[in-house]
Amino acid sequence: MQKQLDEILVLLVAVAILALVARKISLPYPILLVLGGLGLAMIPDLPKMKLQPELVFVIFLPPLLFPAALFTSWRDFHANLRPISLLAIGLVLFTTVSVGYFTHYLIAGFPLAAAFILGAIISPPDAVAATAITERLRVPRRVVTIIEGESLVNDAIALVALQFAVRALTTGTFSLAHASLDFVVVGLGGILIGLAVGWLASQVQRRLNDPPVQVTISLLTPFAAYLPADQLGLSGVLAVVTTGLYMGWRSPEIVNSRMRLQAGPVWEMIVFLLNGLVFILIGLQLPEVLKDLTSSAKVVREFAGQTISFPRLCRHAILISLLVILVRFIWVFAATYLPRLLSKKLRLRDPLPDWRPVVIVAWTGMRGVVSLAAALALAPPSGLLGDLPSAEGEIISDLIIFFTYVVILVTLVFQGLTLPLLIRWLNVVDTGETEREEREARLKANLAAMARLAELERQEEHSSELVQRLRVEYEDRIRQLEACGQAEAGSGAGIYSSDFEYLQLETLRVERQTILQLRNERVINDHVLRRIQRDIDLAEARLEGDD
Repeated sequence: MQKQLDEILVLLVAVAILALVARKISLPYPILLVLGGLGLAMIPDLPKMKLQPELVFVIFLPPLLFPAALFTSWRDFHANLRPISLLAIGLVLFTTVSVGYFTHYLIAGFPLAAAFILGAIISPPDAVAATAITERLRVPRRVVTIIEGESLVNDAIALVALQFAVRALTTGTFSLAHASLDFVVVGLGGILIGLAVGWLASQVQRRLNDPPVQVTISLLTPFAAYLPADQLGLSGVLAVVTTGLYMGWRSPEIVNSRMRLQAGPVWEMIVFLLNGLVFILIGLQLPEVLKDLTSSAKVVREFAGQTISFPRLCRHAILISLLVILVRFIWVFAATYLPRLLSKKLRLRDPLPDWRPVVIVAWTGMRGVVSLAAALALAPPSGLLGDLPSAEGEIISDLIIFFTYVVILVTLVFQGLTLPLLIRWLNVVDTGETEREEREARLKANLAAMARLAELERQEEHSSELVQRLRVEYEDRIRQLEACGQAEAGSGAGIYSSDFEYLQLETLRVERQTILQLRNERVINDHVLRRIQRDIDLAEARLEGDD
């Protein structure tokens, strides 16, 4: 127990250091964490850590998917449901079939069902990797919505496809009609459970006014959605995503400001730590993957009449990785332009997009921990391939795990590193749509507040001096918002001008120094310091959030 605790603490320290370095060198932290994990794996006497699939699916996946869905805009998700579905469903199945047939013919004698298992495992891009890499890049909001929306749903589709492929390999039978019916039942069942858990959680949150308890319930909600669905053989992923989308739509109406202010940092910290552990563990798996593959019985093995050597396996893995990238490009461009070319109605409603953002979507296909966990879950005798003869099950699972690991490294490191360069080269920039919507919303909210203030003034129940002081504050905000609305669209400017932000930040800095000095001189106690400091911190966070 103490040894495991020490290992976790060492990993957390490594996550903190590598994340800090990634920020300093402007590199997406998932990539540096994977590379850091690879580096740690090369240290001779470092304890080897094997990623447990159950740990990923039960402990990591629900709390990572839930906040991603919770903070997804349902309006934008619904507006882009067609492209998201084409990627999350169509591309996953297309990748599964393409990789399956390619691998089957690439490695003579490799069972087609086993090749489909590999295709299903490496078909879904990773939600965590996509979000972590795109969140710091100013790309059009629709691109981010499509990428994140795809990543929320595709894991569920891929895992269902994996179940069918495993069943076909272990039983030797496959029925398209039966698989299609199961597919619908598993998906709809997961969605219904997600809606039920979301409704129940919203009813509980509505009746509470205790932020610590509410935050605890929020942390337990994704598990309350995932575990029942998974136990019933339904899609736990879709259950979690549905619950998150439902709560994301309802929570602004049912939770108060104290709950939101406390829950946000808690979820942010949990997501960061889980992300960090996930990606560094991916890097640390290299010794285990190579150990299974390069043992004396497996380095060179007669498989279906041919000799499979390690260099040859590496070439096969690279070819499969390149195919995965190519298949995504083909599908993304076909799914983007063919429906519009064939349907005038669609073309009028949603005109042909510029090709450059389409390239970004096609290039953002990084694979991650879900693929690796699914591959590790195959290993016999207790894995998904446990029904196969031991020798056959071992070689198939070892090959799939190795191919999956190489695909993750190629897509995550190569595509992740080149994505920022590609965005700059193509000159794909944010259109400023979010900033415009924010300005308009703030302006309407302030105008509505001014109208209410005028009503209260006419009632003559409040001090005219207080009303006038508050009116001056709102008038100043409205003037600032109207002035920012005249700024050039797409400039990337925040709600307030840079000069105005500098003045506010400088005055807040002086306020903070003053109260610290008063505390140090024993004029005020620490309780008073923290109360004032909280107000200053909130004001500073609002300004930094506009960057």
